[in-house]
Amino acid sequence: MSLGRDLFSASQSNAVADDETLLHGSCVAHDGRAVLIRGASGTGKSALALQLMAYGADLVADDQTVVRRFGGDLYVSAPETTRGLIEARGVGILQASPVSNARLHLVVDLDATEQDRLPHPREARILECALPLLLGTEAPYFAAAVLQCLRHGRNA
Repeated sequence: MSLGRDLFSASQSNAVADDETLLHGSCVAHDGRAVLIRGASGTGKSALALQLMAYGADLVADDQTVVRRFGGDLYVSAPETTRGLIEARGVGILQASPVSNARLHLVVDLDATEQDRLPHPREARILECALPLLLGTEAPYFAAAVLQCLRHGRNA
């Protein structure tokens, strides 16, 4: 299995992180921009990650994501034991060509459901860094909207 593509710059690959944590969540990236999908077990983290992958995103990590802070930027990767693997309930453990490291740009929280039609911007804080936050929704277009937000952001 491939170790995956590395989106760190040459200067970062030898740098020591300012801080690091392991979070319960799945993570995918598109063009080097990653979204962390967090939520309790069974909330659909892997399912949303698989939908995003079907739309062209690449797997970073499933179920557990390593987050490292370098200055004001956060980078994500998979623990070595699960790199390149994602669970599809009722199907099994699937293999994927993972991205080794990607810059974190967005957080989706599936533990909360968005109630507003046009919600005000929210933020999540990870390792003292603020990131845009989206709450989950059952809308059939949610995965496509997450990918669009990851690509181009939201109109505040």
